Amino acid sequence: MAQLTISEVAKQVGLKPSAIRYYEQIGILPKPQRQSGQRRYDNSVLYRLALVQRSRQMGFTLDEIQRLFFGFRRSTPISERWKKLSQRKMAELDALAEQIKAMQLLLRGMAEKCSCDALDQCGKGIFLNTCCHNKANL
Repeated sequence: MAQLTISEVAKQVGLKPSAIRYYEQIGILPKPQRQSGQRRYDNSVLYRLALVQRSRQMGFTLDEIQRLFFGFRRSTPISERWKKLSQRKMAELDALAEQIKAMQLLLRGMAEKCSCDALDQCGKGIFLNTCCHNKANL
């Protein structure tokens, strides 16, 4: 079995050694064996880190990744875990997409219709809901 140093692992997965140590500290990675005081990893850490990195690419937080690894019964297949967590993440992303659409609408309205000359004039129009760039007036 290969015994990789933290630097070798970091290089292979494109992380800094400090990130690997942090993942160990919060329990996402198991504590490695040590040889002369240095961390030594087998190849399985590369696979675990690949899961972590893919999860991060999909927008999962470290808490959600911990849930993926440890928040289910040991007998629960990873595919079922992905399904459960992905459903939650998709709902979250759908809500975020709606927020983004609303923000884009407000931005377009401001860019296209605002004719205010001063900050106070603009703020007053927004506050009194008489401004052309209020959500109701877009």
